[in-house]
Amino acid sequence: MEQWHALWQGTGLVQFEWQQAVMLLICLGLLYLAIHRKFEPLLLLPIAFGGLLANIPGVEIATGDGILRQLYEIGLATSIFPLLIFMGVGALTDFGPLLANPRTMLLGAAAQVGIFATLLGALLLSDLGLFDFSLQQAAAIAIIGGADGPTSLYLASVLAPELLGAIAIAAYSYMALVPLIQPPVALALTTAKERRIRMSGQREVRRIEKILFPLLLLMLTALLVPAAAPLLGMFCFGNLMRESGVVKRLTDTAQNSLVNIVTILLGLAVGSRLAADQFLVPATLGILLLGLFAFAAGTAAGVLMAKLMNRLSRNPINPLIGAAGVSAVPMAARTVHRLGKQADPENFLLMHAMGPNVAGVIGSAIAAGILIRLAG
Repeated sequence: MEQWHALWQGTGLVQFEWQQAVMLLICLGLLYLAIHRKFEPLLLLPIAFGGLLANIPGVEIATGDGILRQLYEIGLATSIFPLLIFMGVGALTDFGPLLANPRTMLLGAAAQVGIFATLLGALLLSDLGLFDFSLQQAAAIAIIGGADGPTSLYLASVLAPELLGAIAIAAYSYMALVPLIQPPVALALTTAKERRIRMSGQREVRRIEKILFPLLLLMLTALLVPAAAPLLGMFCFGNLMRESGVVKRLTDTAQNSLVNIVTILLGLAVGSRLAADQFLVPATLGILLLGLFAFAAGTAAGVLMAKLMNRLSRNPINPLIGAAGVSAVPMAARTVHRLGKQADPENFLLMHAMGPNVAGVIGSAIAAGILIRLAG
């Protein structure tokens, strides 16, 4: 009987707490969104499954010497996983639309206003006593407005690892909801006439321009914002492999095998941070609310900058493409294209929107470097 009693005491049913039950339901909900609704499934699925393992009582896979804990220590605590993902993103990125119309870089820069507005908002809410975010935590939350998952994970792992799980869920959930979040903001700030503006065709970008751009971008960034060099360094390296055309095998690996393997490991490592005692805290609600505000503010800033540029420029700019200044590539550009076609079925904004969309990736990485310098 003593052995049976010891066996029963060792089961998860005896150790089960209501907080763990809540987290299991949340993780199952994330799996539903990933599988049925296809919301960022490449990362939400492994994150949610890792969260399940982290919250089953008696399963020490996310603590001690458990594999998920080891993955976190190896890949996230050291920031290796987000940096490798950024290299793969660089290998998949075409800077052509940005180089064909360099002024769209201003739209990517304007959209980063959402990051810094959210930083101030998080600190204000803390001053008012509604939350208790430190400067490091506020900076890690604010980067959600960049709409760049790897950058959000990188900054959280550096500045606020205790908030990593909540920041990851907010960042990737809102990225998946870009088609729902951005249209109301963009439509409210533009007129029907502005949404029908047709932009002229883009010039052909020479190969030498595409090769030189990542080199110049990296050197300039390293000189001005050294803290952003790790992110942009890996991004530019991946892009240089792509554009050089001389390492096709390496490019193919970075675009496919490597990024897929790291995505699996990254998702499981993030899931290990979804333990109930870390996720079910008041700060999580603040992160979700501030993340939503960051997305909306970034979208609005990009649209307003495009409206200003349209007034000052001889060549018309459709203000909708400013919404693509957040770096949710290519979802934000596709959303802009869809809104343009609703206003004018023959208006094609996709390639024009890819310029600020790619610029947003660069802008969010630079913003992350600035935040590390300010709060690190």
